Amino acid sequence: MSSTQEPPGTPGPDPEARPAPDPSGAEAPDILPARPRRRRGRTTLIVAGAAVLGVLAGTVTGYAVQYQRQPTPSAPLAQRDLPESKTAPADNRTTARSISVNRWSEKTDGDLRHLLLPKPDGAKTEEQPGWQDLLTTAAGYEHPLPAFVHFLDDGFRRSATTSWSQDDHVYVTVVLTQFRDDTAVKSKSFNLEQQKYMPAEGRAGNYGKPIPGSVDGHTYVFDKPHTKPGYEPLYEGRAFAWRDGTFMEVLYENNSGPVSESALQALAKQQLERL
Repeated sequence: MSSTQEPPGTPGPDPEARPAPDPSGAEAPDILPARPRRRRGRTTLIVAGAAVLGVLAGTVTGYAVQYQRQPTPSAPLAQRDLPESKTAPADNRTTARSISVNRWSEKTDGDLRHLLLPKPDGAKTEEQPGWQDLLTTAAGYEHPLPAFVHFLDDGFRRSATTSWSQDDHVYVTVVLTQFRDDTAVKSKSFNLEQQKYMPAEGRAGNYGKPIPGSVDGHTYVFDKPHTKPGYEPLYEGRAFAWRDGTFMEVLYENNSGPVSESALQALAKQQLERL
């Protein structure tokens, strides 16, 4: 009887070896069967072909029907005789005003210096009407850095100022500041913010007097003068108002006596009317 034990040194079966072909000619299956392919039956191919032919036939029929129809006339224009455009190319005569002629405002877009109140007859010019940049405008405030940031946030556009004196006793300074009131009326809010501090101690100390014809405009005559050793007392008055994106401020000082409220009111009303 033959032994089933393999002699020493006989190699074992190769795990990757494929089984021998079937003598009948049939192919032996793989050890790890592959993912079976999805087979299309004849019915599926017939249905798909019919769908494609149906789409093509419908398209051809649509074109044929549309080709036989008369063209549909377009709807008439609301204005039959439209004038030709008169737009001209820019040249050396083109200015910012001519470009924005349809939305140009002489008051707000013109020369801001022309809106400044002129000095009274007999008064001495201390400062000619001129422009102030953002830095110079902010430097005129008690806290320049916060004022600079505030102007930037509020959309500072431009500023103009002038000043004069009378008899070496009365000194008047007028400042006009424009804001870009595109999304909010910043000129109005800035006007209210300046007036908010006036009733406090060390400032006017009162709630002021309304300026006739203004919206939220007031004049303030300070209750107490500014005093400093070696100097005469300095009496002060202020006027604040706004109109059409422009904030106006009138600073009125007198080193010989109390400020005339009627004189301050007259100046503020005249300046507001020029806006």
